Amino acid sequence: MIVAHLDLDAFFAAVEELEDPTLRSRPLIVGGDPHGRGVVATANYVAREFGIQSAMSCAEALRRCPHAVFVRPRHSLYREYSRSVWDSVRAIVPTVERTGLDEGYLDLGEVAPDFLRARALAEAVQTAVRGTTRLTCSLGVASSKVVAKVASDRRKPGGITVVLPGREREFLGPLAVRKLPGIGPRSAERLARIGIETVGALAELDDDTLRTLLPGKVGRVLRDRARGIDPRRLETDVARISISQEETFPRDVDDRVRLHDELRRMAASLAEHLRRNGQVGRTVTTKVRYPDFSIRTRSLTLDVAVADSDTIGTSRAGSSTARSRTVPARSASSASASGVSRSTPSWRSAECQGCSSAIVQPLPERRYAKRTWSRFSRCCQNSNASGVRR
Repeated sequence: MIVAHLDLDAFFAAVEELEDPTLRSRPLIVGGDPHGRGVVATANYVAREFGIQSAMSCAEALRRCPHAVFVRPRHSLYREYSRSVWDSVRAIVPTVERTGLDEGYLDLGEVAPDFLRARALAEAVQTAVRGTTRLTCSLGVASSKVVAKVASDRRKPGGITVVLPGREREFLGPLAVRKLPGIGPRSAERLARIGIETVGALAELDDDTLRTLLPGKVGRVLRDRARGIDPRRLETDVARISISQEETFPRDVDDRVRLHDELRRMAASLAEHLRRNGQVGRTVTTKVRYPDFSIRTRSLTLDVAVADSDTIGTSRAGSSTARSRTVPARSASSASASGVSRSTPSWRSAECQGCSSAIVQPLPERRYAKRTWSRFSRCCQNSNASGVRR
């Protein structure tokens, strides 16, 4: 397999610069209110020189760069640019797995017979994207998805990194373990306690140590990826949908009734989206983010898939929230659900309604809740109710 990972460079900020060229030489931050509780969505490369990164609080970004320009995200505009980008990509590489507005995987192997021609194809993709939208993108080309994704980040902006077959471990080995997709802050912390700080060190872990640090299947998968082993193919015919809603309070809220009202309101909005698109879901999840940006989640699986706001917003998990002590919140609570599937049998028979799941997560019992948000995501497509998942 020859696969490329394409990543648009500082996408939101790049679009804003195209719309207003005077921003190109100034530190630009796309995100929320720097005088409130907004978060940085992305920053241009001028702003990144000040240490500003995605997911940083806008207040901290303003402290680091007082003369930065802050703009609010314009998602409809970004979707238009994204559509143009992927149309131009598909004109060169027909098989694409989009994983977001600004990134995705390309099956170069069906067009290029070897890695030499694959690189030339990657250059053609860059030229097409730049010619169509004036945006730049970086690509990683490798024999597996995980290596391609890591490689796409090595020569930003506008670079191409090719990792030849057999060179995967050599390429990944020296990198910090956090560069490996799937390794989060907590996993990295556990690994660091025993001196595992590079991807290469993770690749060398024996089975007993791995089970202690990263138990279960996840540990084995991450070690395989650290070795450059990733058998996943491109997913071009399974659409994963994520519908999220988040609202930050201007002031802390310790009124439990109001928090439940917000939960029900967001559940109603999500349920309306499901009904409008002919979808149902069995998994509802509520996430809560606290002032220190830590996140707590709780979940519940319903017996049947639903698209009704009362069930989503007032499920058993919501009741357990009501029984907990008052939680002053800094952001709005919301219902979330995953395992959303079509309510009509319009998809291939290999997937079914039986694999949908529903999660509801209550506000955890912590003193200050930063943010709760919700999402619906479809994990499969279904055309029968046999309960057999492929």
